[in-house]
Amino acid sequence: MQPHGILEAALYVSDIERADSFYTRVLGLQHVTKDSSRHVFYYCGASVFLVFNAAATRSATASAPMHGADGPGHVAFHVHANEITAWRTHLQACGVAIEKEIAWPEGGYSIYFRDSDGNSLELATREVWPGLPVDK
Repeated sequence: MQPHGILEAALYVSDIERADSFYTRVLGLQHVTKDSSRHVFYYCGASVFLVFNAAATRSATASAPMHGADGPGHVAFHVHANEITAWRTHLQACGVAIEKEIAWPEGGYSIYFRDSDGNSLELATREVWPGLPVDK
């Protein structure tokens, strides 16, 4: 048995409204649902990206077990190689500092930057992971 992919990925923040402003403005993500005191969930391709208020998730609810994290997390978002220049320009126009760019030796390209809570975000082409199918 093996999973078919990642259905959802999560990061933790201290301020949902500030994070929501960042993710909608900078990455253009669309809401699945939002509870300003606890979480905001976004559609992201064929997956869902979850952003939780770290303090609010440290207690179990009727619908979910306790979870959370301290310190910066990391998520890589898939982009196409022909979009890298436009993403770089867009990030700069949004006032987002690019932390690092990497042209990987085995192929692929990554742009690293931080969200409003210091989480490490990456825009990466599929070729970063040579075993995955490449973009067509």
